[in-house]
Amino acid sequence: MVKDNQHPFAFLYKLIVGILFLLAMFVVAMIFGAADTTIQEVWLALTSHATGDKLSVIREIRLPREIAAIFVGAALAVSGAIMQGMTRNPLADPGLLGLTAGANAALAITIAFIPSADYFAIMIGCFIGAAVGCMLVFSIGAIKKGGFSPLRLVLAGAAVSAFLYAVAEGIGIYYKISKDVSMWTAGGIIGTSWGQLQIIVPFITVGLLIAQLLARQLTILSLSEEVAVGLGQKTILIKTFLLIITVMLAGASVSLVGNMTFIGLMIPHIVRAVVGTDYRFVIPMSAVTGAAFMLFADTLGRTINSPYETPVAAIVAMLGLPFFLFIVHKGGRAFS
Repeated sequence: MVKDNQHPFAFLYKLIVGILFLLAMFVVAMIFGAADTTIQEVWLALTSHATGDKLSVIREIRLPREIAAIFVGAALAVSGAIMQGMTRNPLADPGLLGLTAGANAALAITIAFIPSADYFAIMIGCFIGAAVGCMLVFSIGAIKKGGFSPLRLVLAGAAVSAFLYAVAEGIGIYYKISKDVSMWTAGGIIGTSWGQLQIIVPFITVGLLIAQLLARQLTILSLSEEVAVGLGQKTILIKTFLLIITVMLAGASVSLVGNMTFIGLMIPHIVRAVVGTDYRFVIPMSAVTGAAFMLFADTLGRTINSPYETPVAAIVAMLGLPFFLFIVHKGGRAFS
């Protein structure tokens, strides 16, 4: 059974272990790839101004890419944890409930109708698209009496996602921008630049910090709506803030790496098995674990068929789909 009353010091030890694992994965990701480097070269590239082909690869290509992997993994994992807690739906995930599909459709629309749009404009478009996709799913899920059942939300998410992906594909074909859109929909962080990181990192950082500030309210909300109201919580206001954070995190992630389903589903389940159901502990541990998992997936994608790359989305899907089926088989309880 999962222990709900996690002692802060016990959690701190687990968080430290998680951070050490994240650092280890970061070092592995920086060393291995199409151009294998040594740990000495990585250290030299990060701590000096020495020049060289491999040092330039590390500084200008590999380092921004792995930083992007860290922030995107953390953002998707935390957004999934928030959605699962807010909806009390063990199958909730930004990719399964329409957020990433909406952001993807908005990305295609932005590229088609505003070809001069810079990265900031594309990211704002993805925010709007993620919000629209989420609202469509929840609206369809609420049509029938009885509230939001996990199955109904997942089915609504599948239908809305299929529709929005079709919209993105149709726009890509009609306006002959399929190649541009596929740069994101392939689900990768190839070519991530420092300029993109300067825009996306502050948004994700703010989203993660606000999520942590609302962790206590999310814990109460995850127990029961009636309990939250009975404790004087303004549930509509809290849900609105949490939804905005989820849209911010998912939209920023899609604007950088494209469609990435299952990270937000898997990581919170794994984390709750380790630290319990208190979201004051779940959110930071999800951020660390999600970042480490994304580094692992990206490293695997770069090395499994080197020098060619396997899309990160394919790696994540191969790992995530069996996990999704496992959760369904367990009735949403996963490791608990």
